[in-house]
Amino acid sequence: MKPSGSLEDSLPPILLRDILPAVAPAVLDIVNSSFSSGVFPAAFKIAVVQPLLKKPGLDQSDCANYRPISKLPLIPKVVEKLALTQLTSHLDDNGLLDPFQSGFRCNYSTESAHIRVLNDILILTDSGSHVLLLLLDLTAAFDTVDHTILLHRLEFWVGVTGTALEWFKSYLNGRCFSVLVGDCSSPNVPLLWGVPQDSILGPLLFSIYILPLGKILASLGVNYHFYADDCPIYLQINQHHSFSMMSECLSQVRSWLSQNCLRLNDSKSDAIHFSPTKMKGALDVSTLPLNLKSCATSLGVKLDSDLSMSSQVNATVKSCFFQLRRITRLKSILKRPDLESVIHAFITSGLDYANSVLIGINASALSKLQKVQNAAARFLTNSDRRMHITPILADLHWLPVKFRINFKVLLYVYKALYCPSPSYLTDLLTPYVPTCALRSADHLLLVVLKVRYKSRGERAFSYAAPKLWNSLPLRVHLAPSVSSFKSALKTYFFSIAFPRDTFQDNLAPDLSF
Repeated sequence: MKPSGSLEDSLPPILLRDILPAVAPAVLDIVNSSFSSGVFPAAFKIAVVQPLLKKPGLDQSDCANYRPISKLPLIPKVVEKLALTQLTSHLDDNGLLDPFQSGFRCNYSTESAHIRVLNDILILTDSGSHVLLLLLDLTAAFDTVDHTILLHRLEFWVGVTGTALEWFKSYLNGRCFSVLVGDCSSPNVPLLWGVPQDSILGPLLFSIYILPLGKILASLGVNYHFYADDCPIYLQINQHHSFSMMSECLSQVRSWLSQNCLRLNDSKSDAIHFSPTKMKGALDVSTLPLNLKSCATSLGVKLDSDLSMSSQVNATVKSCFFQLRRITRLKSILKRPDLESVIHAFITSGLDYANSVLIGINASALSKLQKVQNAAARFLTNSDRRMHITPILADLHWLPVKFRINFKVLLYVYKALYCPSPSYLTDLLTPYVPTCALRSADHLLLVVLKVRYKSRGERAFSYAAPKLWNSLPLRVHLAPSVSSFKSALKTYFFSIAFPRDTFQDNLAPDLSF
């Protein structure tokens, strides 16, 4: 847990961490007393809120231009962390969370959510269906949670009872906050609604709060996904039912939100229409009562209506080159290993963010991303632009962008097969079982779906991932752990990207990339 706290802390968090061995017994007594009595100490319920300007240059006299940053003391977060561990274990052991909730869960991520959502959309459009994606935005969702309803969810939806339920009741009730601007602080004000901002438990409690919404969407037969309060909903549409399913879906969602003290932000809720490859414009969606866009952002990834991912690629390239220009100022003061670490932190991380959804993109888009990596490599090694890039990347042990994308996809496959993983990903992978005894039965192969179009179906995870997996040598399949799989996979990809007979023997790959 990161040592972050608030002005209510008697000691700075970093100092508290340094003296933790001396104060650990007292902290343990606080934790045990809180859990056994079912009481969360009142001194731990005070938050300090600091308004920060959302962007430089905005009008400082307009309150709407500020983002309230809430800070809680450190010791309460230790108590919360232990409570979170026990609650998460209870939820996971009993399968109580929504299977399509990816927010703040171990082994789940925005990327795993994107893989499933984009897979479904690609498969549907490949089969000739139109798809409408609704990106619903809730207004101040965490701040409007009703405590009575949340406690009801805890008791009757996930089975938290007795002293544990009393502890959560004490945790939620009696909270207050003050606002700090410069050196001026307001009096404490009661906080009667919402899950505590800056808390450890807040995101998970919100996931429990919206459990019924997933049941409603599933009963309507529409596809959905949650990441905390972000909710992409996607469904097949056609001209014959005049979007009646979508209208019914939105109506029921609005009704449930209203009954549970939540509100849809219409101005920030977007929709995007995906057409089958050869049927663009065949369906008129201009009459939809939504903010229809040709490109929309979902969990940090830009989706185009033609599913080309060109907007995401262009945004990544622009951001990475901006960071690279900033890094050039550091070259004179940093040693090469430190400079390489900075490049990985700001450039490589940008290229790798959710890059598994870029599997199968066209060569032109891939070339744009590769130019970013090439520029970073030449900058780091002081190489002339006329020099061939392949030896430079090989010497740095950097896998080219295409291989990095394939690497990420295969890592998800390995984890889905051998590690705890989201069920919505494991459901997309089916082991191949031959009808008769064959030597291939020992090769741990996966079934490859039949699809129609290269630009759609062949880019879906359920097609591309098994095809990539089946192309790997058996020794890579049999890696006994994630770390050994990553090592074996990089070695294999390195041998393909940089054939050994092309370079010196001392260019064997390492694990840094």
